[in-house]
Amino acid sequence: MKIGEKLDTLLRSKDTMFSVEILPPLKGQNIQNIYDTINVLSPLKPCFIAVTYHRQEYDYRRDKNGIITKILKKKRPGTTGICAAIQNRYQIPTLAHLICAGYTAYELESILLELSYLQIENVLVLRGDNSSKEKEFTNVEGGYLYASDLLRQAKNMNEGIYMEEDLTFTEKLDFCLGVAGYPEKHMDATSFEEDLQYLKQKVEIGADFIITQMFFDNNKFFEFEQKCRDIGITVPIIPGLKPLQTKKHLKILPSIFRTEIPEALVEKIESCKDTAEVRQAGIDWCIQQSKELKEAGIPCLHYYSMGKPAPIKKIIESVF
Repeated sequence: MKIGEKLDTLLRSKDTMFSVEILPPLKGQNIQNIYDTINVLSPLKPCFIAVTYHRQEYDYRRDKNGIITKILKKKRPGTTGICAAIQNRYQIPTLAHLICAGYTAYELESILLELSYLQIENVLVLRGDNSSKEKEFTNVEGGYLYASDLLRQAKNMNEGIYMEEDLTFTEKLDFCLGVAGYPEKHMDATSFEEDLQYLKQKVEIGADFIITQMFFDNNKFFEFEQKCRDIGITVPIIPGLKPLQTKKHLKILPSIFRTEIPEALVEKIESCKDTAEVRQAGIDWCIQQSKELKEAGIPCLHYYSMGKPAPIKKIIESVF
């Protein structure tokens, strides 16, 4: 099922569901790790399961003869296959992340075709992270610098338009396309208003829904949602949530994701005596966030699980 259609149904019924984001296993690990996570969450009937996509990078190694070899590395391969496996095994719609970073436009076209062949209808279009060796975002030659370009390519393929113009009798694909939103501004945007205009541009290109970066203050989300509506963005906006699970998150998450953690939550976490108390405090905060968002009529709440289903299960059972 297409996520956009499901969200429209939920908006009409004024009901709320939840979705979960999972990580592909590290290279060398078994897909059973994914199944173990989903086995915990699937009885709770998620609206969809999102599977992240990770940048492939090049490294250079010198052998004993002094010859330098260029090696392609990917830390977490397999998003496309994992999405297909989940849909086949659990009959739950999946949302495949697709990133510009590390790929040429032709490679991305092939990935989109593979997703279509596997009947994966939902794609979250993203720019991707910076290379680990660079401070600013760059891409391979022939690749995109902006998610809007990849979004336009996917939308063109929905119209039967491919990169090779001489192709004949091309089939139209049928993707439901999502994009990311940032209640506290994307780290590379010069202003919040500029960031909103880029988001509006993506919706005008053809985005069907928006999933936000994680946040810990619901006021940030409500303000973001209202500003989106004020400039004409009408597609559903799904809030992204994550329970804090360690005191290190107080520094790590703001540093990586540029999200602000409310003082009340910081004080609560800092006062915890051990890791178990921290985890419970993070779950309790996320439960309250979720209940408030649900009461506001948000059609779907999206949880970043990071491969740890137990906290998400506790939250879902308390809220839904």
